[in-house]
Amino acid sequence: MRQQTVVMYVEIGCFVTCLCGWILICSTLATEYWTFSEVGSVVLTTGNYYSNLWMDCVSDTTGVSDCKYYPSMMDLPVFLHVSRALAVISVIFGFWGSVLALIGMKCTKIGGSELTNTRVTFAAALTYMASGFCGIIVYSMWGDKVRTDFLDPYYLEQKFELGAAVFIGWGGSCLIICGSALMCYFSGRKSFPQRFTKKPRRPPTYMTANTRRTYMLPGSPRHTTIIMPPLYQQNRENRQRSESRGTKGTQEIQSLKTVRLTRPPIDSAV
Repeated sequence: MRQQTVVMYVEIGCFVTCLCGWILICSTLATEYWTFSEVGSVVLTTGNYYSNLWMDCVSDTTGVSDCKYYPSMMDLPVFLHVSRALAVISVIFGFWGSVLALIGMKCTKIGGSELTNTRVTFAAALTYMASGFCGIIVYSMWGDKVRTDFLDPYYLEQKFELGAAVFIGWGGSCLIICGSALMCYFSGRKSFPQRFTKKPRRPPTYMTANTRRTYMLPGSPRHTTIIMPPLYQQNRENRQRSESRGTKGTQEIQSLKTVRLTRPPIDSAV
């Protein structure tokens, strides 16, 4: 009972951790500061350029900002399409992971048997893990592209730096991965107990040449009797019967020969 209570509290902690990470990932989709750049030609006039997956924005020192969505989806680069798709997939996986975790956790008691709830929790952990990996791939790709363009001396366009949304996304993805890994371990031990229990291994055996129904352990002279299948035993008994009949027949023939040899001839008797 105490172990089940500990597992229940661990599941609650993992669920809260994954839920916080998912909320952080969702917040980055609405944040404009994925990349930013500050351009100041005059002391009193400074322009801030920042963008995200959906739009480009610009603001000045007076506080006036203007954002413009990307004009056409067909004209966007493949990198931006892949980033959008992975970000949306991460949010969807996180949502379904939360639903499955609420159904399968021990504290909710919504599902059926304990084994069914544990396996639902295991599925929620895998869904959360997929969400975390999708998110960390998006932010890592984005950060690598920004870093490569910034350090490239032949890149003549305006250079940007990493925004706050990328770091928030990294943190949220790490929270989801850590929480889902711990949840997957504890739920997997209950869902598939035969794979986690270690069975003692017996030393290898071999069959001796002298006997057919005994095994000899290596390093020990004692024989261990084994049980043969019924079909094998029946065939063996039939073989023994046929052999015994053959031996009896040969014995009778030999006895007849000896009788014939010991009987005196007719002429000598007369």
